[in-house]
Amino acid sequence: MARKVGVILSGCGFKDGAEIHESVCTLLALDRLGLEAVCMAPDIEQSKVVNHLTGQEAREKRNVLVESARIARGKIRNIAEVKAAELDALILPGGYGAAMNLSDFAAKGAKATVNEQVARLVREVHKAGKPVCAICIAPAILARVLGEEHPVLTIGNDEGTAKALEACGASHENCGVREFVVDKKRKLVTTPAYMLGPSIAHVAEGIERAVRETAALM
Repeated sequence: MARKVGVILSGCGFKDGAEIHESVCTLLALDRLGLEAVCMAPDIEQSKVVNHLTGQEAREKRNVLVESARIARGKIRNIAEVKAAELDALILPGGYGAAMNLSDFAAKGAKATVNEQVARLVREVHKAGKPVCAICIAPAILARVLGEEHPVLTIGNDEGTAKALEACGASHENCGVREFVVDKKRKLVTTPAYMLGPSIAHVAEGIERAVRETAALM
């Protein structure tokens, strides 16, 4: 039986949900390793909806779980129903949804709160000694949830965001887009992806390497 890796999505589209390239690259990397992805998202309303053609906020409401199902091709679960015992590892792709729907880091920085079910599953998986990987801005969630352990993380080289992670208790390391940072003691893997870009090829390389390292820690 294939080992299972949870993938927490935050909507569909980088301006108000999960970054689609990062999410697909994650799912592809898992499949190439023979690992089964268990896609999930919280059943909550998005904090806002953005028209990705114009970049302007739209006057409408969308559900994070429903929108995430687009990326998962419908095979997705409510995160509230997922337990750490079902998983061998956990991955959080980026996109503004990680900082607006899974948490409010985009608005509150180091004082952010994390969605209750997201925080619960991250803690459960981590406490069970299983690896957790976070991509792009999603390491901010790890900093907020696990900050008391002073985890070593990266979001690339953005000084302001790095300082916010450090204010949460994390230790930040600068990192290139094709690279990743691993905190072997805590089994945490992070990679900058579109925090740096510039292309899907660069992002894909970093994500695949990060996913491989996550699998190696399982």
